[in-house]
Amino acid sequence: MLLAIDSGNTNAVFAVFAEDGTIVGEWRSATEGTRTADEYGIWLMGLMTLVGIDPKRVGAAVIASVVPATLFNLKTLCRKYFETEPLIIGDEGVDLGVGVRVARPEEVGADRLVNTVAAHHVYGGPVIVVDFGTATTFDVIDAEGDYIGGVIAPGVNLSLEALHAEAAQLPRVAVERPPRVIGTATVPAMQSGIFWGYVSMIEGLVARIAREFGSPMDVIATGGLAPLFAESIDVIKACDPDLTLKGLHLIYERNRRS
Repeated sequence: MLLAIDSGNTNAVFAVFAEDGTIVGEWRSATEGTRTADEYGIWLMGLMTLVGIDPKRVGAAVIASVVPATLFNLKTLCRKYFETEPLIIGDEGVDLGVGVRVARPEEVGADRLVNTVAAHHVYGGPVIVVDFGTATTFDVIDAEGDYIGGVIAPGVNLSLEALHAEAAQLPRVAVERPPRVIGTATVPAMQSGIFWGYVSMIEGLVARIAREFGSPMDVIATGGLAPLFAESIDVIKACDPDLTLKGLHLIYERNRRS
């Protein structure tokens, strides 16, 4: 079995893949740079046991992290509790199987490269991946599967927190689809601004990206809030919350065979 770890700015996702490539267990933890390998290990092995996964059957691991402070303890987790040396996305010699055609390839987040691999493999190209994470990112992948650039905007929850923190009379609100665009009170007005504002931003940026690219492009949504937004955005072809995990599995298999 393969343990795949996607360590993002807000959450870390842990998934176990069976030998046939299916996900048999998936869990989330708040990203904390101070969490030790032992804390990860006790938590993760307990959850695996609860769903009937024998931790001793995990014989390999792959990690993508955009939070450098977590990487040491995640590596130690794999070595100490699963007796395996993890494959680290971004390390020298790791073959992604795609090109990174941007000015500074080393600056592209590991999660965005992993999404590129998965999106092209599952959906073909050209394609745009919209990832609803701490930031809302747009990754542009050409017909050959190469990453050619993208857009980074503030994430939905980040925008809500900024409104609450910087405006004295604005409360903290939940992200949800309001029934009307015109809010008749403060909370629905804020929810409308966030929800319909992001819908409009995504529709507008997708149109501009496709126009600049020069051809129509499929759009795939991923990330925690993707299901909420995808049903209201006609240009989104598919919602795939496990896209990053699929990419980690594909990259591991590619490097295992090489």
